[in-house]
Amino acid sequence: MIAKAGNVLAGSKLIPILQTTLNMGPQTMTFGDFIRILFSILIPPLGVFLRVGFGLHFWLNILLTILGYVPGLIHAIWIIASHRTRNSITYNR
Repeated sequence: MIAKAGNVLAGSKLIPILQTTLNMGPQTMTFGDFIRILFSILIPPLGVFLRVGFGLHFWLNILLTILGYVPGLIHAIWIIASHRTRNSITYNR
């Protein structure tokens, strides 16, 4: 997802808005992503931690894994496959 800042004229004020567009280009899986998915099969929060660190997704994944292994595993694979770092092309403007 690419975010672009813009302005909207409302009355006599300029109001900043955030326009988002989907980047539907192909994303390649790196060797690191493959290793994270292998770790996620064993312990789903470990794969999420290796991708995003101690953030909201990590704690959510721990909760999902406590509620059931399969929801935690699905969430972990989704985070690893969809989350990209700031150096990724989707964050370049």
